[in-house]
Parts: sequence; structure tokens; C-alpha cells
Amino acid sequence: MNSTSTHVTGAQIGRTERATAELLDVGTVAAMLGCSNRHVYRLSDAGRMPRSLKLGGLCRWRRAEMLEWISDGCPAVRSVGGGR
Repeated sequence: MNSTSTHVTGAQIGRTERATAELLDVGTVAAMLGCSNRHVYRLSDAGRMPRSLKLGGLCRWRRAEMLEWISDGCPAVRSVGGGR
């Protein structure tokens, strides 16, 4: 074997998997909340849940933010709309 071959350790794979698991897709968020995917988008658009991250055309939510928001009783996060 060549001594210059690339070696990936279990710790590196674990970090990659953990980083991926830190961002939740809409289906996972919907399952956590017990609602539909569409309702998650409605909550997000209305400012009633933590903001999503936009990755190209994808929406992802931070796991830690979602868990904290749920444990706080799902309060409205920000006001959206054209108030006076």
C-alpha cells in the first residue's frame, strides 16, 4: 500500500454526520411538531418559529434552536407584516 493514501478516521466521519444532523429538513421539523410540512412553512413565514437557513432552494432549521423553541412552549419569535 502507498503510505500517502488518504485515511479518514471514525472521528472525522462522526463530525460529518453530527454536522449534517444539526440541520433539520421540513419533514423532520413537521414530525417534531406533529403537523404537516405546509404548516411548518406557514409558521416560518408568519414568524412564529425560528428562522430557517436558506441553502439554495432548501430550507433547513438548526436542531438546537428548534429544541429550545419547543421547550419554551413554541412562542412567536418575531413579528412579520406591515404594522403601523
